[in-house]
Amino acid sequence: MVQSWPAVLGVDAAVVVDSVGASVKSFKPGDDVFTLCGMSTRAGAYQEVITVPEFLAAKKPSNVSFEEAASLPIASITGAAIIHLGLHVPLPYFDLSEGTNHPTSILVLGGSSAIGAAAIQFLRLAIPQATILTTSSIHHHEHLLSLGATKCFERAAQDEPDAIKAATPGGFDVDAILDPITAALQSPSVFSTLSPAGLKLYSHVVTGQNPDVPEGVTSTSIFGRKLLEAKGGINMMAGLASLVQSGQYRLPVRNVVTSKGLDSLEQGLEKLQKGVSGAKYVVSL
Repeated sequence: MVQSWPAVLGVDAAVVVDSVGASVKSFKPGDDVFTLCGMSTRAGAYQEVITVPEFLAAKKPSNVSFEEAASLPIASITGAAIIHLGLHVPLPYFDLSEGTNHPTSILVLGGSSAIGAAAIQFLRLAIPQATILTTSSIHHHEHLLSLGATKCFERAAQDEPDAIKAATPGGFDVDAILDPITAALQSPSVFSTLSPAGLKLYSHVVTGQNPDVPEGVTSTSIFGRKLLEAKGGINMMAGLASLVQSGQYRLPVRNVVTSKGLDSLEQGLEKLQKGVSGAKYVVSL
C-alpha cells in the first residue's frame, strides 16, 4: 500500500542484474532475474533501475521470456497465499510445510483471473486427488481444465449453485471456497455450496470489500505478500522459478504486451481500466 506521495508503483518485473550488494550470494551482474518490487519503503517496478532484497528475486527460467516472467510474481504468490494462509494447506514445493488441512473438494471463484488460475495449479500440485471446481466465462474453460481444474462452470452457477454441489464427490458439497475476485459479494448464495459437515473455509483476497459470510464459516482475508512472512516463505520466488523451469507450473493466463517503454505505462493502465479477462498486461522496455 502507498504510505506517502510521491511514490513509484509497480510490483512485478523481469530484468538483467546490474550490480549486487556485498552479501548477495545468489546473483551476479548479467544474470536474468524476475522479481517482486516495491516491498517496505522501496520504490516499485515502474522505473529503469530498481533495487530489491535478494530473497525477492529468482533466476528467470530459460523457458519463458522476460515479458512472461514479469507477469508471474504477485499473482502466483497471492494464489499460493489464499491456499496456504486461508485454507492451511501445506505447500511443500515452496517449503511451506506448516498446515494440517487437506480439503477433498474446493471451489475457485473467478478461475480465469491470474490469481485463480495460479491457485488451481498449486492446489493440483498440493492435493493431487482433490476435486477442484471453478467458475469463469465459458471460453476460458479449456485452459482451466488443462491447468488442473476438475470441472468448470459458467459464472451464473455462482447464483444457482445446485450444479456445483452435484459435481462434488458424492454430491456432498465443497470443503472450501477460494475467492480471488470477491465474487461472493455479488453472489452470496455461493456459500450454500459449502458442506455443513466439511471444513467450511472461505479464503478471499483483500480487495477493500468484504462479503457477508454465513455463521459457522471461517473467513480469511488474504494479502498476498504476507506469504513471504510465513515459515518457509522466504523461498517462494526460488520455488516458483523451479516449478516454471520444470514445466510443473505454467503461465496462469495469457500474456499481452500492451506497449513498449516507460512513457507508454499510462496507455497500458488505460487498457486495464477498460477491463481484461484471462490475460495479464505487460509493458516491455
